[in-house]
Amino acid sequence: MTLNGSEILVKVLLEEGVDTVFGYPGGCVLNIYDELYKSSDKIRHIMTAHEQGAAHAADGYARATGRTGVCIATSGPGATNLVTGLATAYMDSVPMVAITGNVPNSLIGRDSFQEVYITGITMPITKHNFFVNDVNQLADTLRRAFEIAHTGRFGPVHVDITKDVTAALCEYTPPTAEKKAQKPVEYDNLEEIAEVINSAERPFVYCGGGIRLSGAEEEVQRLIAKADIPASYTLMAAGVLGYGDRNNLGLLGMHGMYSGNKAIFNSDVMIALGTRFSDRVALNGKNFCKNSKIIHIDIAKSEIGKNVPCEYSVNGDIKDVLTKLLPLIKEQKREKWHADIDEWKKHDHVPVDVPEDSHELKPHQIIRETCKMAGEDAIYVTDVGQHQMWAAQYISHVKPNSFLTSGGLGTMGYGYGAAIGATIATEGTRPVIHFTGDGSFHMNLNEACTAVSYNVPVITVIMNNQVLGMVHQWQQFFYGRRFSSSEPERATNYKAVAEGFGAKGYHCETLAEYKAALAEALKANGPVWIECLIDRFENVYPMIPGGKTVEDTIINNPEEAGK
Repeated sequence: MTLNGSEILVKVLLEEGVDTVFGYPGGCVLNIYDELYKSSDKIRHIMTAHEQGAAHAADGYARATGRTGVCIATSGPGATNLVTGLATAYMDSVPMVAITGNVPNSLIGRDSFQEVYITGITMPITKHNFFVNDVNQLADTLRRAFEIAHTGRFGPVHVDITKDVTAALCEYTPPTAEKKAQKPVEYDNLEEIAEVINSAERPFVYCGGGIRLSGAEEEVQRLIAKADIPASYTLMAAGVLGYGDRNNLGLLGMHGMYSGNKAIFNSDVMIALGTRFSDRVALNGKNFCKNSKIIHIDIAKSEIGKNVPCEYSVNGDIKDVLTKLLPLIKEQKREKWHADIDEWKKHDHVPVDVPEDSHELKPHQIIRETCKMAGEDAIYVTDVGQHQMWAAQYISHVKPNSFLTSGGLGTMGYGYGAAIGATIATEGTRPVIHFTGDGSFHMNLNEACTAVSYNVPVITVIMNNQVLGMVHQWQQFFYGRRFSSSEPERATNYKAVAEGFGAKGYHCETLAEYKAALAEALKANGPVWIECLIDRFENVYPMIPGGKTVEDTIINNPEEAGK
């Protein structure tokens, strides 16, 4: 059958099971958009306020479902506006396919209107990218893009298509070859690794985002329960451990629990699962677990030994590796190890509650009340900053793929687009709570028009301390309280702005007011903003300064900084 390039593109999207795309039209993708219009009964297109919002929405869609997210943008500024979203997805291994249009092939390289060498720009921030200027290569290239995005270590793939290709005709051949079954992978050192774990006195499991991407939460929990091994998680692995489990020591790293950081530092065997040893966890690479035998299991061979050397490693899918390893692990109890950890728990930071009618809103109380009221099915999305750390510390993570945040890149402005994508992905069947700060939210509040236009019931909780919170905290601790450009003193009236967009807005100064606003928001059928006033000197504790170790932890006093 003879089809044009745009028809072929839509055919391939349908082959890949795509039912939703996020994007913004423009001159070089008009042929694609014309075909999407004709196929609107099969593929839903969500037009965002900005192309960056489309990339973040595709990212949120992918994280909430495990499926590949898709976004579309035109040439030039449309394509470059996707860059931050692509980099965000790349750092966090999110499966995405970004499709951009470019000027016709005859104008490539001539500095034509809205021409940008976008594949050169996206090369270092995508798993792979393609430039298509021959319609005969379009179908196979797109199929290959989806395969790359969702195999091995997931990641974004960019496909740039010249405008003439979207109109050119060629013979379209549906896929006929069935995908070959993957041969079982054999690992030759699992017995040796099992013996190391079985003989350990102070083992520790370091959980990374690869567990979530592999769908290995159950296997990890079985390992921890069977061998009675304490564990902590990175920002990207929030939700993989059972909430309330004795072995779950909470968040790890710079703002992780003191007991978890102390335990990993004093372990004799550390099992790292699906993690890249980020500098936010291994703050001092030379001294990180220097007395521990490190076992690193990861699907990306390039990550093994990259940041921290290890004695044992397995290059493979976490779920597959643990399935084979678990029968070799002995069941045992480690009461002596837990006794040491219980002593360290006495030094964990314990936040102070205030009465509901107090005009002092505490972040941990806001988050805990949200978890109680939103229920176990809620999906939580954050931007980046203090609110992100508070959310990671205090949310009752009960389900995987329910905590969406920009971990690797730390993208302020990620949250609203991602929350919209997650809500659309789950078709409003699960509450989606977007925690943000006033700094981050000013970068993405334009997507309110998207939420209103499509009646997306995202609940945005704005922790407004009227400063750039994390920058402000660092300046307080390490820069002699010289608050350079971190106190913008913005006068934004969030309730009025929300209503201007067509959303519902609330302003809260007490916990009682917040609970009342949230109760109303959970019943709403459209977007809601809830502004909560937070003291500007409300800091994130504990904190390990950059380049330091757990021995330098600031528990709850900024005067401890720098000692």
